[in-house]
Amino acid sequence: MESDPSDKSNPITPRKHDLKEDGDSSPVPRSPDADPQEGRVTGHVERNDQDEGKKDEEKIDTSEIAEEEVDDDVDRKLCYSLEKALEDIDKLATILSSTSNENDSSEIPEYASKLMDFVEAKVAEYCNDLGEGKAKWSQEPEVNSFLEIVDRLSQLATVLEPSKCKEKFASLINRVGSIQQRALSFLEDEFRELLDECQPTDLEKEESVKSKQESTEESDQSIEEDHSFGYPNDIVSILNKIAKEMISCGYESECCQVYIVTRRNSFEELFNKFGFENISIDDVQKMQWEALEREIVKWIKTFKQCASVHFHRELRLAEAVFAGYPSIATHLFYNLTRSMLIQILNFSEAVAMSSKRSAEKLFKFLDMFETLRDTTPTMDRYFKNEDGANQLRTEINTARSRIGEAIVSMFSDLENSIKSDTGKNPVPGGAVHPLTSYTVNYLKYACEYKETLEQVFKEHLKIERADSNNRAEFQGQGNRNDSEKESSPFSIQVTKVMDLLDSNLEAKSKLYKDVSLSFIFMMNNGRYILQKVKGSAEINELTGDNWRRKRSSELRQYHKNYQRETWSKVLGCFRDEGLNVHGKVSKPELKERFKTFNAMFEEIHKTQSAWIVKDEQLQSELRVSIAAVVIPAYRSFLGRHSQHFTAGRQSEKYVKYQPEDLETYIDELFDGTPATTGRRKQ
Repeated sequence: MESDPSDKSNPITPRKHDLKEDGDSSPVPRSPDADPQEGRVTGHVERNDQDEGKKDEEKIDTSEIAEEEVDDDVDRKLCYSLEKALEDIDKLATILSSTSNENDSSEIPEYASKLMDFVEAKVAEYCNDLGEGKAKWSQEPEVNSFLEIVDRLSQLATVLEPSKCKEKFASLINRVGSIQQRALSFLEDEFRELLDECQPTDLEKEESVKSKQESTEESDQSIEEDHSFGYPNDIVSILNKIAKEMISCGYESECCQVYIVTRRNSFEELFNKFGFENISIDDVQKMQWEALEREIVKWIKTFKQCASVHFHRELRLAEAVFAGYPSIATHLFYNLTRSMLIQILNFSEAVAMSSKRSAEKLFKFLDMFETLRDTTPTMDRYFKNEDGANQLRTEINTARSRIGEAIVSMFSDLENSIKSDTGKNPVPGGAVHPLTSYTVNYLKYACEYKETLEQVFKEHLKIERADSNNRAEFQGQGNRNDSEKESSPFSIQVTKVMDLLDSNLEAKSKLYKDVSLSFIFMMNNGRYILQKVKGSAEINELTGDNWRRKRSSELRQYHKNYQRETWSKVLGCFRDEGLNVHGKVSKPELKERFKTFNAMFEEIHKTQSAWIVKDEQLQSELRVSIAAVVIPAYRSFLGRHSQHFTAGRQSEKYVKYQPEDLETYIDELFDGTPATTGRRKQ
């Protein structure tokens, strides 16, 4: 009666009696009628005291030998089930663990060789099936069986390792080590391949929502509310089983090395997807600003996404793959994150060191500073180990500090550009100078980063005060007034830039030969500055009410100075002093007065109609104020003395304009277009 290989109720295990005498170590199936206890491989060979030393001369059935030669694989399955093999490994380990010294006469059980044959074949079978795809890691029984064999081999190797009978057990030690090495090498390769396959399943969805994660609060909220793992659970589960097996078998170093290298490569692919490249400092120095600006945009995108999404996922993955080994998971995540973070921060430091810094590049540097600042709290949340968090925080803060110092340097560049603008050609028509519009608009846009710049200059001030070389300088500033002490460092910086601009404009106003035009120039620029400041809530707050009142007062004074310089001589024509001779109006003197007025007014109209006042309100104020002074005085003078001229040609020769004509011509002033006066209206 042949035994049924599918009958697991009666597992058949080879005994030493069942081995062929010709040296072939292949197991031979026994009859199911045999004693079940006889068919079990035990941890030691039971002997009867009376029969000890006798050999069992039981003959081997030749038909069974023929069957074995026909199908050795089937034969093994008949002789060994996996469960029995695992049991026999445990028993063998028990026997060997009892061999404590070299003088122990115990021998390796004869069935050990056959057991190792079966285990080696089984390991090879699993490796081939799983490696070639005949079996899948998702097939739970197959995976568990393979890992169980590796685990038992590890236990057996652990027993053999400290044995004092290594020479006696050398062949078994080598055999176990060889099988274990093959199994673990296969696991290492599979661990690597599965990690490569383990990619987030919702990257497309992530791309659609990443633009919403701009602030630290939103990023933190996304971390708290994101319960989706992002990686395939079945693959992660298998990775966890492999990691546990490798670690328990003493392959922790190999397992961690594979993990860290593979995950680093995954991040490199992610960086490539974002377009972020590992650019050296030399390459950054050589890049044109337009190209570098594009790289900064990619850097910001990469850093924000890594900090808010991918580092968090990486933490979850490490915790899942190395579940049960929290210290290993933390260590791997820290090393991986730090490696990627250093690569990201190297770019920011290269940019900070760039020789291409200038005031125009300020805003991209501010974007980088804010990115570094805002991601720090998010990064802190990932590390339970305070030392790890402190080290990464130090790395980020160092990079941020260098960007901050570059920003301060850019403001110094702005100051230097104002000081060095010493052109000797005045702006035509007294219009707003390009330096004025550039500087004020620059400050206006910079003040949109007001809070960030406040932080930058406060940190810079701390660094300067801590610098022993500057200590004496700061002690010398102890007599500053209270209002300056209360001002923020950035507001002081803005005020300093404004004062430099004022000084520069004052010097440029002296380039005009016409003093009246110099006052128009100062009014134009002063009005432009004041309106821009009022139009920006941030810069308006920084400069303060006192600054605005002072500027308004200066503008009024420039206006008065212009009127006095331009129109005081004109108004002098309307005085009665010098007209009366012996109590009567001197007609020649009166004619001269009108001729002088006509000439002066025509010259002013011709000249100042070419002057430029773009601000409509200022233009209107100037015209109204001129008309309010000139027209009433002219109308009164004309009313008192027009009767002294004979109607007709004489009157038209000297009285060329009526008051209404003057008003028309005054309204043509400051248009930027030279105009000529015509004859008076009839």
